[in-house]
Amino acid sequence: MRKYTALVLLLLTLASYAQDTTGVDFSNVPQGENLKVGLVLSGGGAKGLAHIGVLKELEEAGIKIDYIGGTSMGAIVGGLYAAGYNAHQLDSIFAVVNFEKLIQDDIPRDAKSFHERSDAEKFALSLPFDHFKISFPSALSKGQNIYNLFTQLTHHVEETSDFTQLSTPFFCVATNAEKGEAIILDKGCLSEAITASGALPSLFSPVILDGQLLIDGGVVNNYPVEELRKRGANFIIGVDVQDDLRDKDELKSAPEMLMQINNYRTIEAMKQKAVLTDIYIKPDIEAYTVMDFEKGAEIIAGGEERAKEFADDFKKLAELQGAFYQKPPLKIEREDTLSIRSVAINGNTYYTRSYILGKLKIKMPAEITYQQLFEGINNLAASNNFERINHRLEKYESGQYHLVLNLTESESTTYLKAGLHYDDIYKSAALINITKKRALFKNDIASLSVALGDNIRYNFDYYSDNGFYLGFGLNSSYNSFETRVDARFIEQLSDLPLESFNSLTVDYLDITNQIYLQTLFQKQFALRIGLEHKFLEIDTESVRLEENPDSKVYFDNSHYFSAYGNLLLDTFDDKYFPTSGWYFNGDFNLYLFSSDYNNNFEEFSLGSAQLKYAASLSSRFAMVLGVEGGFKIGGSSVSSLDFVLGGWGNDFINNIVSFYGYDYISLIGDGLVKSEVTFDYNFYRKHHLNFGANIANIENDLFTTGNWLSAPNNTGYFMGYGLETLVGPLQTKLSYSPEVDRVFWNFSLGFWF
Repeated sequence: MRKYTALVLLLLTLASYAQDTTGVDFSNVPQGENLKVGLVLSGGGAKGLAHIGVLKELEEAGIKIDYIGGTSMGAIVGGLYAAGYNAHQLDSIFAVVNFEKLIQDDIPRDAKSFHERSDAEKFALSLPFDHFKISFPSALSKGQNIYNLFTQLTHHVEETSDFTQLSTPFFCVATNAEKGEAIILDKGCLSEAITASGALPSLFSPVILDGQLLIDGGVVNNYPVEELRKRGANFIIGVDVQDDLRDKDELKSAPEMLMQINNYRTIEAMKQKAVLTDIYIKPDIEAYTVMDFEKGAEIIAGGEERAKEFADDFKKLAELQGAFYQKPPLKIEREDTLSIRSVAINGNTYYTRSYILGKLKIKMPAEITYQQLFEGINNLAASNNFERINHRLEKYESGQYHLVLNLTESESTTYLKAGLHYDDIYKSAALINITKKRALFKNDIASLSVALGDNIRYNFDYYSDNGFYLGFGLNSSYNSFETRVDARFIEQLSDLPLESFNSLTVDYLDITNQIYLQTLFQKQFALRIGLEHKFLEIDTESVRLEENPDSKVYFDNSHYFSAYGNLLLDTFDDKYFPTSGWYFNGDFNLYLFSSDYNNNFEEFSLGSAQLKYAASLSSRFAMVLGVEGGFKIGGSSVSSLDFVLGGWGNDFINNIVSFYGYDYISLIGDGLVKSEVTFDYNFYRKHHLNFGANIANIENDLFTTGNWLSAPNNTGYFMGYGLETLVGPLQTKLSYSPEVDRVFWNFSLGFWF
């Protein structure tokens, strides 16, 4: 019996010893209202998502947090928790956040102007080039998307400028980059404060706040436990998610290397800081890096699992508080629309108020939704004219709002850009561009692109953007290429005897100069009207004339002068692989004069329109439907600018229209109707399989004869593969037409230009 008694006593002693070494000494902890629990959350990039798992367990135990202090990712999680969200809501929020898009400043395509959209879809590289010196951005990301997200999530506390008045008193730490000092942020705008605290050097641009240049607080104080003690917390729960030192095989990115350098100091500092922590929690998440945001669910689970080991301590702490605390989910009752009575714009020197309001798509007074407001902020950010766009809403007694914009304009005004491309008609080319903003006036932009390769091309564009008000611009472009065409195409241009030719090689040269006025119409359409000069040269060396056997044969060599109009709508989410949105492009030219090389010019007009609709059929499967048509009035003897079908590609000049199943420039006519359907399957990340068909009628007098309503004379089918790469899409197509009975293979690499 004594043996069993001794064994029991031994086990109780060991259990007591184990409790003393793994548990917490609560003997001197205050109780009830005198107990003030502080929570300190460290920085650690993606590893900071483990804080959410710990918060879940704290809520499960019924612990009320009286103070929260955090740094970097700890500031973000802690700030949102202090703003009223509970742990499960934070889990849901971060589960749907696309961190890759946030970090890369990936602005939605429809937020960009037509010029900015075109620019982004031509160049693989863009670098500041002020004073003819190439420089590099201060960071990979401006952090605008991060700020926009936090502004949206904290809108309900936007009028709370004292963070001690939040549902849980809160502060965070940032670093003054000029002095290397810790800055405690406990007043002001919550979204600005947590953005500044998380501005990791080289990844996010510094944040200017109250005249100070602020970066990630983890540089000087990654675990602000002392500040919590100063604010009255007498029991501290700390969550440490900072990295341990990594070996050389694990240091594969710039952020990881910066974290390693910073960890030299923070790991040593943690030895003293941990002593000041009553419950010190270090989740087992060594397998993850600071950039593993896509593994957020696993990291949150890691924090939850580690916190469960402290369940007894949590239970005891909740008992000492005296009441089981259940944090309710945050309920935000948000108006469907905002009535904006006034707008204040601060920090704009070079960009006018009308330009900024035009980008926001706001006309005062404005009735807009929150979504429309954030879309407007995206439009402004997409211009790349601003380093930072901070915004807040101040409410009038009437219930209307005063929108305040605090802008930091970009210091860079000149950019050097480059791209690479190969396709079957222009062959290989390297594109070099120089862009100058604020070239002559406020709001303007001048851009010169030169394509060097098998076929030299250039494009010069100058545009003054005045938002909703009329803008003006001019454009000059040079295009040339050589291709083999069907003899039937030449028969429309010339009365030369070509019975012995099935096809021949043609040189095609086009120089187009335009001057125009442009404005936004219905906030979505770009309406442009102007004057155009076009020089068109089409010739061949495949045919020789008896009277002059050594010279080229010219099918056209004329200058054309016209008035024109264009209406453009483009809400596609992607130019090359769209899954949603509409596209409309309508053109009308009235050709008034010509140098008339062929002595057959008479006044004529050309009109064309293209309409496309993209929709997702599932998460990976999309469909694009398109219809297109064109007509000519008058000028029956002038065929050089008629509609031409054949080949595959983008951004063709004049009225050359791609058509699967036919070779380049195969069919010509002054009337065209065409429809097309494409199915795209995004089977793995950036990899696409696609297939589809097109049908068309093209001939002279198509609409007067009524043949445009008849069964299509031309059909084609295709299947292809696409890959999104850094230099643009790699695409290949196999197409077939039963009328031609031949398979065509097309290939392109890089953005089209």
